[in-house]
Amino acid sequence: MLPSAIEAMTAGFHVVGNAASVHSAGRTARRHVEESRELIAEAFGARPSEVIFTAGGTESDNLAIKGIFWARRDEVPQRTRLLVGATEHHAVLDAAEWLVRYHGATITWVPVTDEGIVTPAALEAAINENPDDVALATVMWANNEVGTINPIRELAAVARSAGIPLHSDAVQAAGPLGCDFAASGLSAMTITAHKFGGPHGVGALFLRRDVACQPILHGGGHERDVRSGTPDNAAILAMAAAVKTVVRDRDETTTTMRRLRQRLITGINELNVDAVINGGRDAQLPNIVNVTFPGCEGDSLLMLMDANQIECSTGSACTAGVARASHVLIAMGISPSIARGTLRFSFGHTSTDHDVDHVLETLPQIVERAKSAGLASAAAGERNV
Repeated sequence: MLPSAIEAMTAGFHVVGNAASVHSAGRTARRHVEESRELIAEAFGARPSEVIFTAGGTESDNLAIKGIFWARRDEVPQRTRLLVGATEHHAVLDAAEWLVRYHGATITWVPVTDEGIVTPAALEAAINENPDDVALATVMWANNEVGTINPIRELAAVARSAGIPLHSDAVQAAGPLGCDFAASGLSAMTITAHKFGGPHGVGALFLRRDVACQPILHGGGHERDVRSGTPDNAAILAMAAAVKTVVRDRDETTTTMRRLRQRLITGINELNVDAVINGGRDAQLPNIVNVTFPGCEGDSLLMLMDANQIECSTGSACTAGVARASHVLIAMGISPSIARGTLRFSFGHTSTDHDVDHVLETLPQIVERAKSAGLASAAAGERNV
């Protein structure tokens, strides 16, 4: 967390009032919530009434996908089709697939290029299969695994021309890019605080006033009757403080992260290791490097990195103890056997040149050990056949 967010959150813990109450303590809490809402709205090019506080990105994605689907289907029963980018986060994928299992939805997966980009032409083709049965479309602003940035304004224009609401998971993009909600043309947009230096467990759904959305939580009718629940005053204050700091420092922070990212990529390319950099060649976040090491298993690489005080991720999923390659890389055309040997490195406001140096110094022996472990495992498998 950013120091400013920690300070704001600590101060917020001393406010005992429920922001939904009318007594003086409650009114103080409500003022904090509404001032935070105004600050966040201004930072992201939205009206305060379009900011709905949630418990984070997963809830915001679920609220948008399920809530807009239900509202659109209730209005016109034949609207049961969801258009979903093939590389979406599981908060979107799983919500959409849940609607298929329990609410009669169907999904059209919108393909991506080998860089991971959803093109306007691809979205238009998906819509044109039958524009009348589409409930909504959802395409992430920037991918959380490879960092590829989608052309959101162009995609929103395609959806809008067909009268279809477009939601975007902007969780990964909100910090480094800013994401102007009004200028984007989106109907709904998801952000979460911990991706830009705020606390875990708080986020927001930006929802246009003319977009109907059924609630998934029912209770006191807080947050525009779309999301019930007592507002987390301290977390919201911290989120607003983080937004204020990020906006102020964005140019400097982004420049530093972009420099560190390029230093890491250049360093990896100069090492004597087999490595492939994945993601966008032009439209790319400044803080993510996704690298595939053919012949290695991602889990082995991850554990060896962690043993050397390097914290990164594989981007893969694990079901019933069986590691699977990232659906993002597979959608980009990378074979599952190769994609499994992939790591994602992320930079933040605390990242330094020393961090990059440590990765580059440690990487060759880690890749060598992981590749040896993979060969040994393959040989053992052949003996057991």
